[in-house]
Amino acid sequence: MPDLKFLKLALWHAEQCEPVAAAFCVGCVITVPGPTPSSDPIVLTTGYSRELDGNTHAEANALGKARLLTPLEIASILYPEGVIVDPESLATIPKIDDLLTQAEVYTTMEPCSVRLSGLAPCADALIDARIKRCIIGVGEPDDFVQCEGASKLEDAGIEVIWMGGLEKECLEVARKSHR
Repeated sequence: MPDLKFLKLALWHAEQCEPVAAAFCVGCVITVPGPTPSSDPIVLTTGYSRELDGNTHAEANALGKARLLTPLEIASILYPEGVIVDPESLATIPKIDDLLTQAEVYTTMEPCSVRLSGLAPCADALIDARIKRCIIGVGEPDDFVQCEGASKLEDAGIEVIWMGGLEKECLEVARKSHR
């Protein structure tokens, strides 16, 4: 079951997060379809809270890192077996915005719908990227704000899947600095 595998990978990334008292530790994995219909999904990029400078969230970090990928890096992710990429074939590599419309986002916690810091909410960033599906480990508790990220995604036509089975682990890691 790839959904569970990728959500566990997102949980591993959440564990890499530097804990702070006023925020959650969240992990995110973005996958895209493999190069053939029978291929397994491929990890495009990952992220976790505060991985990048500026009080950043996991989903925003993963999207930001994806948008920095060069065509050659995208080719090496999509074709890990080592396709020879010459300048002519490099032009056929999908653009990141096109890949994101096919992407599935695995996040340990519901994407935020409001940021007290004034930064853009992760739900809005996922909507702007036009992702296909969002698989969520646990809803965001009301510790800091009332979150409506899943509703925002659904209202925008993004499929939302609430993945059962890892809620306890996702919350424990999310609140590791709140103990």
